[in-house]
Amino acid sequence: MGLGVCVIMIAVGAILTFATDWEVDGVDLDLVGLILMAVGIIGTAVYTSILRRRRMVVPPVAPTVTDNDRRDLL
Repeated sequence: MGLGVCVIMIAVGAILTFATDWEVDGVDLDLVGLILMAVGIIGTAVYTSILRRRRMVVPPVAPTVTDNDRRDLL
């Protein structure tokens, strides 16, 4: 899951939990909304931890130029 999907799951879960008063036989929409929000939050946490690990910045190593190397280029 990408970060966008996680945010959409959180938004849909919040809408189902807090903004609707629909009644569906056999389905508790408040619970479905809470589950969607929990899965979205967990997905966001996992995605950001993987992203942090993947984006380790290593500074580039500049080559050392000595006087002998400069003379060879001239």
